Amino acid sequence: MFLNKIQSTVEKMNLLGEAKQAFLFILDFKCDKPLIIPLENINGDEILYSLNDNYNYEKPLLSDTPLEFDLETVTKKKYTKAFNLVQKHIHHGDSFLLNLTMPSKIRSNYSLKDIFFASKAKYKLWLKDNFVVFSPEIFIQTKNNHISSFPMKGTIDASIPDAKNKLLSSEKELAEHYTIVDLIRNDLSIVSKNVKVEQFRYIDKINTNRGELLQMSSKITGELNNGWQSNIGNLIVSLLPAGSISGAPKKKTLEIIQEAEAYERAYYTGVFGIFDGQDIDSGVMIRYVEKTNEGLVYKSGGGITAKSNLEEEYQELIQKVYIPIN
Repeated sequence: MFLNKIQSTVEKMNLLGEAKQAFLFILDFKCDKPLIIPLENINGDEILYSLNDNYNYEKPLLSDTPLEFDLETVTKKKYTKAFNLVQKHIHHGDSFLLNLTMPSKIRSNYSLKDIFFASKAKYKLWLKDNFVVFSPEIFIQTKNNHISSFPMKGTIDASIPDAKNKLLSSEKELAEHYTIVDLIRNDLSIVSKNVKVEQFRYIDKINTNRGELLQMSSKITGELNNGWQSNIGNLIVSLLPAGSISGAPKKKTLEIIQEAEAYERAYYTGVFGIFDGQDIDSGVMIRYVEKTNEGLVYKSGGGITAKSNLEEEYQELIQKVYIPIN
């Protein structure tokens, strides 16, 4: 059933790509609840999106009501158990880098839709009564028969003295970033040729309701064959799940993630994007709030390596629970 669903998703995207018909794709982490919708069929009462300058709504006046945001993080005990299991696998050589995530409960006076309109991010998506995502991370972009990916690994509180240099000089962050760049370079080699790292470790600043963060990314590019649009489904699915939110090597690391996290990511850490008839622009679904029967849940995490420190990783998970509002 799962393989049939993946295959039908690939075929649907390929047909739309071959016809140069614009569509939105929303692919959850396990790719078992994919949504592929021609842009002309999207109902703005059900789905809102914003990808850089591409969006499907009239920009509303923002509310004057200040954001209220209370956080109940996953317990240190629960996180420690998962962290120790991941470290055991890493020291056994089963994984070199694993993105460990956990759900935290939040309470806010803003609805998911309010958060969508108030947040500032490159990639935003609202799915009615389900989730909102406001992601800073690009998945893939194409232009002029070139494909680019921008893995984001490395985060630090911008208020820390000399934060940028501390981030760039951290052995743990450097090892994590090297690993993810190698992984994405290998991934792009599956679907393109002449793959190269164009920019290595550049820093972006992100404003949030809890202060400023610095995040480190790199840019990796490859060349696509003419007519790649007819195989757009194969191209996208071949790159899933995104390396930055899984790890390396992918197959074994995904097995460890399932064991360590013991919860369903659902659409969190999936990908979404738009094919405009010629090119793709897409983001990784991080910075994510989900509506559940128990209230709002914010899912967050970070990369774990052999050099990771438990307390630092736990604090990074908490640090990433924010809404990007100036």
